[in-house]
Amino acid sequence: MTTTAPPAPKAASAPTVGRLHFALAVLALATGGFAIGTTEFVTMGLLPQIADGVGVSIPSAGHLISAYALGVVVGAPALAALGAKLPRRGLLIGLIAVYGVFNLLTALVSHFGVLALVRFLDGLPHGAYFGVAALVAADMVAPERRGRALALVMMGIPVANVIGVPLATLLGQHLGWRAAFAAVAFISLLTMVMILAFVPRTEGNAEATGRRELAALRHPQLWFALGAGAIGFGGMFALVSYIAPLTTRVGGLRESAVAVFLLVLGLGMVVGNMLAGRLVDWSVENALRVGTLGLAGSLLLYFVLAPTGWPALIAAFAATVTGSMLALGFQVRLIDAAEHAQTLGAALSHASLNIGNSLGAFLGGSVIAAGYGFRAPLLVGIALALLGLAVLVVAARARRTSVPVSSSVR
Repeated sequence: MTTTAPPAPKAASAPTVGRLHFALAVLALATGGFAIGTTEFVTMGLLPQIADGVGVSIPSAGHLISAYALGVVVGAPALAALGAKLPRRGLLIGLIAVYGVFNLLTALVSHFGVLALVRFLDGLPHGAYFGVAALVAADMVAPERRGRALALVMMGIPVANVIGVPLATLLGQHLGWRAAFAAVAFISLLTMVMILAFVPRTEGNAEATGRRELAALRHPQLWFALGAGAIGFGGMFALVSYIAPLTTRVGGLRESAVAVFLLVLGLGMVVGNMLAGRLVDWSVENALRVGTLGLAGSLLLYFVLAPTGWPALIAAFAATVTGSMLALGFQVRLIDAAEHAQTLGAALSHASLNIGNSLGAFLGGSVIAAGYGFRAPLLVGIALALLGLAVLVVAARARRTSVPVSSSVR
């Protein structure tokens, strides 16, 4: 089923730009995504070092991943609703500035409780940044190329996993884990400069109000998409959150192999993101179904291959290829479901995916703490992916039988 994008609010339209200007603007936006992706995923690669550094167990340190994800969940709708009327370029600069400050604080604090709070605060601008960046990019292209434009902006995350996360992991292993977060603070500063130089001035939606944006939450399809994204995408994070112990303690490889596995995870995201842009432009529904089923199958393969060491790279690559299809598919689905509250819809996609992040990390840590071993999170991930597929099936049936809101009111 091919989805059609609702018309963007007139007040939010961006000026037409040439190819070079578009490329530079997307590069600036993606650089912010690179900073965010590096921070989000390097925590997983450095989880043993962080745990040792603050004196907690690995499952307890995994709660830092959950704290960040919960920050995204809280910040995405709140900041999107409050900022929908603001000029989008200025809003982007403010969001990435806040992000840089809290990464710097992460590198400075030593108490685990304070660190968890800082990770939560660092997550607040995450969803709103990607939501606003996605709308700015989509406004610069024709509607039929929207998926590919969003994929370019989202490319910052997979590139971070190919380059930023492995390098930051090695940096953290040799200079201490705090150095990785300090480096991201610097990249955030660079992003601010690039956005100011290359991203065109774009007005916010002059008609937007917090109440109007949040009114989009009445649409059932928005909640279906939120639920399916939160549950299904949790399957990928049940793997990624514990990639370090899976590589060393289950696979029997050296600590240096973790960076290689993170690199392959990132390559899978790059390939998946490239495929997802075209697949979403053709059919959002098919992108979500292929992604969900593929993720479940990839996690099952990883469960089988994990004790073999290096061969598990095949499953790691496949898991992030299919997971990236889900990420972009859910972003477009939520933008469409939110109708005219597109800032909220775009930001909520990252809230949904980070609920999945938190859910996968929490449930994965729970089964490890219960004594089921470091492979157990993979089984949790399979269950989450299949549950997400079930929600998609229910949502599709609801769309076919739903009565338009305009005719059902009163």
